Amino acid sequence: MEKTKLNHEGLFNLEQPLLKVPAEQLKKAARTSQRFVEYVMKEVTSEVGKLAKTNSTSAEQAAKSLDGMVERLQKLKRKLSETKADEHFYVQRTKARLSHLKELMEIPTAESPAGYGDTARKLASETHIEDLVDVELFAESRQVEDALENRNCAECLKWCTDNRSSLEKIQSTLEFSLRLQEYVELARQQRKEEAIRYCRKYLVAWQSTHMRQIQQAMALLAFAPDTTCQPYSTLWDESRWEILIDQFRADNHALHNLTSQPLLTMTLQAGLSALKTPACYTPADRTINCPVCAADTFGQLAKDLPCAHHVNSCIVDRISGTIMDEDNPPLVLPNGYVYSTKSLQALAADNSGNVKCARTGEAFHISEARRAFVL
Repeated sequence: MEKTKLNHEGLFNLEQPLLKVPAEQLKKAARTSQRFVEYVMKEVTSEVGKLAKTNSTSAEQAAKSLDGMVERLQKLKRKLSETKADEHFYVQRTKARLSHLKELMEIPTAESPAGYGDTARKLASETHIEDLVDVELFAESRQVEDALENRNCAECLKWCTDNRSSLEKIQSTLEFSLRLQEYVELARQQRKEEAIRYCRKYLVAWQSTHMRQIQQAMALLAFAPDTTCQPYSTLWDESRWEILIDQFRADNHALHNLTSQPLLTMTLQAGLSALKTPACYTPADRTINCPVCAADTFGQLAKDLPCAHHVNSCIVDRISGTIMDEDNPPLVLPNGYVYSTKSLQALAADNSGNVKCARTGEAFHISEARRAFVL
């Protein structure tokens, strides 16, 4: 029973993204509401201050100004109603996931960072686990990645704006990389004056941490896109878009405590690596109970994984797959092959005291087997 006892701490460590994602989405919705409230109230307060100070304002102008303020406040009310619905959605989702963890049930992975959004939505719907997966998050990420693949930074820059405070906490440089790429594209189109204005507006703000890159960007205007001179040929390289996609994906995962690989894959790799030995890939030494020894399934998955480091070796019976120890000592047949006492006794009981070697097919009487001692 002790071996099958659930490790609660390990479960929570594995399932951190389950709670982290809706919490981050809730914070994002709350920040959006706060920014909008501050912006509208600043405008309304300013307008009220102007009306209070100006004595020459006519009744018609005052009424028009008040109508404008009422319109802004009504718009604020509608916006807050929308964000309130979002906040309620993520609160309910968090409650559902807390309840789920309390019941200590396993959840299937319905979405992966690699995509398959339609499949994820269908699986979540059919298995009724919509509150336990984050299809919307990955759908948003897929939209940003698609835009970057189409050489468009707008979606990703909007994402950076929405998550600026969180990105600053992890010291992300994604926004600078995006701004630099937009500058490079302007230069590629020979819009040099516009590129210079863009640099002054967006890149100079990063001079305290990226001065060298900004200087290289300005010097880029003197080089053609087909130059072989470094670092300018790297700046012109179209593969920078792929680097941006990878950087966005890494930052998005960091923000939500997601892993670059599915947790199922990582835990499976850890388990296979702990079991893998060089003998698993020698047909004559494979055992029936070792998953890595299954050459057509787990053996293929573990092929590129490191072998486990065992300080003490153990002898495994080829017939039963059990470990030979003091309670089940090894016996040596006359042909030199070793099997466990229990396995040979079971074979002998069914064959009038005779046993057959599982490797060579030779038959011996069990009395011919000798006890083996391992030092």
